[in-house]
Amino acid sequence: MMTATKGLSDPATGQPAVSTRPRRLAHQATLIGGIAGTLLLGGCAELTGPSGDVTVSDPTRITRSGFLSDYPRLKKAPGSDGALCWRNPDVDLKRYDKVLITRILVSLKADQQEAVDPTDLKALVDYFHNALNKSLKPQMQIVTQPGPGVLVLRIELTNLVPTQVSRSLAGTAIPYGFVAEAASGPASGRPAGSTPYLGETGIEMQFLDGASNVVLGECADAQIGRKYAADIDAGAAAATNTWIKGYMSSFQSWSYARDAFDKWSLQIADRLAVLRGVKPR
Repeated sequence: MMTATKGLSDPATGQPAVSTRPRRLAHQATLIGGIAGTLLLGGCAELTGPSGDVTVSDPTRITRSGFLSDYPRLKKAPGSDGALCWRNPDVDLKRYDKVLITRILVSLKADQQEAVDPTDLKALVDYFHNALNKSLKPQMQIVTQPGPGVLVLRIELTNLVPTQVSRSLAGTAIPYGFVAEAASGPASGRPAGSTPYLGETGIEMQFLDGASNVVLGECADAQIGRKYAADIDAGAAAATNTWIKGYMSSFQSWSYARDAFDKWSLQIADRLAVLRGVKPR
């Protein structure tokens, strides 16, 4: 609706001048709302899918909880973005066509235990277990008992820090605040695209022979969220999708943890497929 501007008149007609400001504001609001809606719908459509570059490895945050047998021998793993691994070079993984995923353990610091709701923790552990099953099932039989030909996968979550959603919202609401946020990763000793309040997830994992219980390989990694992430090498469409997913994940407490679980599940499946000479999925 147009309104008359008080005290002003149209020189040509002598009638009160009509202000178009409300109409312009309404148009701007509609435009902004449309952009926000596009981001929201685009982000939510992929929130449970593969994470890609939404999380990134941070070797400085890798834990040494005592879960693994030998930490000094861990080296950067092929095909990873920073995970540390060791594998017995004499073991032929083609001998293993079945996998046992044991109950996922959680070992957190006292302050982290208080910050994680038990209901959320169970949901996260269940999510990770299901993601591993989904990634490994196409190439290996999932079993519940150890034995010959069974690869046993033991996992301990050693770091779980939720995203501080209120701070993410505040950083986005401040005009041009996202510019400072996008550059705050390196300034705070974190990878590019991350910010100090984004979630962190740490893991230590062990691969054992299902018959002898001998350790075949070990890995450790720490993934942190990237609110400003884009896989440029994957093309414009994929880069946009990654950016939207990373951005939308910053507004959910545990979204980056689920992203990390998806990423690890796919990396484990892909690496095992290469070592076993089969198609990963």
